Amino acid sequence: MTTEQHARAPRGTTTGMRALVRHRYGATADVLRCERVDRPRPGPGEVLVQVRAAGVDRGVVHLVTGLPHPLRLAGYGLRAPRNPVVGGDLAGTVVALGDGVRRFRVGDEVYGTGHGTFAEYARADEGKLAPRPATASFEQAAAVPVSGTTALQAVRDHGRVRPGQQVLVIGAGGGVGSFAVQIARSSGAVVTGLTSPGKLDFVRSLGADTVLDRTADALPERRYDVVLDTGGGTPVSRLRRALTPTGTLVIVGGETGGRVLGGVQRQLGATLLSPFVRHRLGTFVARENAADLAVLAGLVDSGRLVPAVDRVLPLASAPEALALLCAGSVRGKLVLSV
Repeated sequence: MTTEQHARAPRGTTTGMRALVRHRYGATADVLRCERVDRPRPGPGEVLVQVRAAGVDRGVVHLVTGLPHPLRLAGYGLRAPRNPVVGGDLAGTVVALGDGVRRFRVGDEVYGTGHGTFAEYARADEGKLAPRPATASFEQAAAVPVSGTTALQAVRDHGRVRPGQQVLVIGAGGGVGSFAVQIARSSGAVVTGLTSPGKLDFVRSLGADTVLDRTADALPERRYDVVLDTGGGTPVSRLRRALTPTGTLVIVGGETGGRVLGGVQRQLGATLLSPFVRHRLGTFVARENAADLAVLAGLVDSGRLVPAVDRVLPLASAPEALALLCAGSVRGKLVLSV
């Protein structure tokens, strides 16, 4: 039997591993623990990845807290988490293959999204992985998948940004915003970044043509062809005043708060209003996929996209990382080293 055959869906005793788990929903500091759990086994169409680094994004906060409540109805567990291990982004090395996997071999270095990636090993769907960017470290690569894919789809597919357009990125210093600024610039747009006072120089370093302090009461007087709101909170009526007569508004994510709707009221309102006005208003849910990961890897390797990693923390410091993220002080992305 070859080594690769032996690596397919191994049988026998499961080896333990370190992982960040929660057995109930609640505040991150209250429920997250670093424990030893069974190493997962890849199912059909999946690979097992030895995780070298895992990115931290706001989606993890929702999975830990179980809020908003409809998230639990989407298959994550009604009363308690179905999968106790948290985390989505990863970068690492393939160590085992499930049945039917054709795109990867044992030993391949990959990045993308998986199931419970705040751990030493994680399962991942073959179609949500791509080869790790050649010029990026594992830590840099792990910062890209969720936030980078969201930014790419916001700029390219929903904003439909074209060369020469004026683009405003609200929340430009955050995870999605830091990627959106760079992707919009690489698309030939003239980019204005709106961010908090402590991140002005950081957003300039990303290549934004103009950087504005978001603590100002009013939005900029200039009118924009595309507004990408990754920050949340500004009423749609005010955002529309920042658009050209036929401009496009893309709302990415919801503002914090809301146990039932989780702050998605603006998105729902914008979507319902859009057919009745000249502006294009809307939102979307990003879909991680291998094709977009390959596009992002190409941008990274060409130097047009630099993953902005604020800091790298050890796996056991995941509660601290999530607290920093919720406080809004992170410039770009946080990454856990495994």
